[in-house]
Amino acid sequence: MIKYGELTTKKDNRSFFIKKLVSNIKNVLKDYDFEIKYDRVRTYIYTNNNYIDEITKKLTKVFGIHSIVICHKVNNNTDEIKENVIKILKEIKFNTFKVETKRANKSFEIHTMDFNNIIGSLVLKTFDCKVDVHNPDFVLHIEIRDDGTYIYTNEIKGSGGYPVGIQGKGLLMLSGGIDSPVAGYLALKRGVDIDCLYFESPPHTSLEAKNKVIKLASIINDYSGNIKVHVVPFTKVQETIYKMVPPNYMITIMRRIMYRISEKYAKKLKCDILINGESIGQVASQTITSMSVINNVTNMPVIRPVACMDKLEIIDIANKINTYETSVLPFEDCCTIFVPRHPIINPKLDKCLDYEKRFDFESLIDKCIENIEVVKDLNFNKFEDLL
Repeated sequence: MIKYGELTTKKDNRSFFIKKLVSNIKNVLKDYDFEIKYDRVRTYIYTNNNYIDEITKKLTKVFGIHSIVICHKVNNNTDEIKENVIKILKEIKFNTFKVETKRANKSFEIHTMDFNNIIGSLVLKTFDCKVDVHNPDFVLHIEIRDDGTYIYTNEIKGSGGYPVGIQGKGLLMLSGGIDSPVAGYLALKRGVDIDCLYFESPPHTSLEAKNKVIKLASIINDYSGNIKVHVVPFTKVQETIYKMVPPNYMITIMRRIMYRISEKYAKKLKCDILINGESIGQVASQTITSMSVINNVTNMPVIRPVACMDKLEIIDIANKINTYETSVLPFEDCCTIFVPRHPIINPKLDKCLDYEKRFDFESLIDKCIENIEVVKDLNFNKFEDLL
């Protein structure tokens, strides 16, 4: 049984959110035999007991789910409920317990508090135990609904958020660092479907660096199932910048061109926003002044989910979603290979415009976009040697 959480606040749009959640669940569980039913309050998944642990693990990564409950469904009959409560509790070791009944079906003849007392008395007579309403070993949940009664003792926390795709699509500027995969995860959690754009510069960047990024995309794809990685051949652009732009402005100009490529390609993919892992003040290109000058080249909204987090907060999330170990592997991406000794932290827009007049960046951008490689299959094992 799936509980919705935040989706229940959506009022008139609630059914739209729930239908998207159900669609995402079907996509995640496409390799299993199951039946799914849903209403405005709950989604129910019926499947073989042999699959329950696997399915539960997959469901914990589906955004829009507040919690997952493995429950026993019986008829709305007091004797049948009692019989199944005893069967269920015989499989549990406990000293204290609490009963919580939800009587959604108001035609059921016994009121909630009275039913709590009936079941509580039954448990006390059958088992050597006590009631503890404050800190019990477990809570026995009984939900009496129109289609039957659901009995369960454990609630597994879901990922929360909104169903992926409910808020449109974004293009994530994915590097091999710690921040951008976390930004992608947070965007997915708010219902944004994403594709990833990675800038590579062979031979200055290695195949291992590229595979590292694809591995990161494959990890966050567990929360989506729809991610593709689009690889931009960025070598010519970087080499041209290196020759034509003063060292202290190289990173600023490089980022401005990255944004131009990202916006142009995002429109081609029908994305609504750009997403990246920029965090205020973390590096020279992420001071407020730098971000303003770099952002000047695009009119597309840019979402920065980790912008106001400190590094330790970002690392905590990276560890939680299992991207950290991959992110810290020592393979340099194109943002780090040509970093000057003293990059400017307060660039001037007029200087950027002047430096960009020194070379034909538009034709370089077009060539980059023409030769983008699309990686669709993220479910393979060639990344294991990286770890």
